[in-house]
Amino acid sequence: MRSNSFAAFALSTMSALMLAATPAGAADLKIVVNGVASANGTIMVALYNSAETYQQKPFRATAALAVAGTTQIEFKDLPAGDYAFSLFHDANGNGKMDANLVGIPTEDYAFSNNAMGKYGPPKFEAARFALPAGGAVQSVSLR
Repeated sequence: MRSNSFAAFALSTMSALMLAATPAGAADLKIVVNGVASANGTIMVALYNSAETYQQKPFRATAALAVAGTTQIEFKDLPAGDYAFSLFHDANGNGKMDANLVGIPTEDYAFSNNAMGKYGPPKFEAARFALPAGGAVQSVSLR
């Protein structure tokens, strides 16, 4: 009898710990990248959660193998809130965004909301979107 009650106690304790480890209101973000020219390389994504860190220090970053046409990328267990992302197709696999001598990108890129900036990346406010607790899907087109 004692071993059964101990097993039940251990199981309920482990379940409680696993639930506690899951962030409250964790949301998933799926990014659908359209216009991927080839399956070469990877799609590199930086996700930002504030204007202060935007284009400086990502909240999270990931990469996914490029799929010609459309590539999907997911961030799991994010707190609900405001975010913006930037991404590029690292077609040559060198791990960086290539640019010409003037600094204009030579690899395809996109920002959340398909935002565009003048003479550089768009402002956080232009790329910002709200991620609800239920999660969301954001679609962008490479340029």
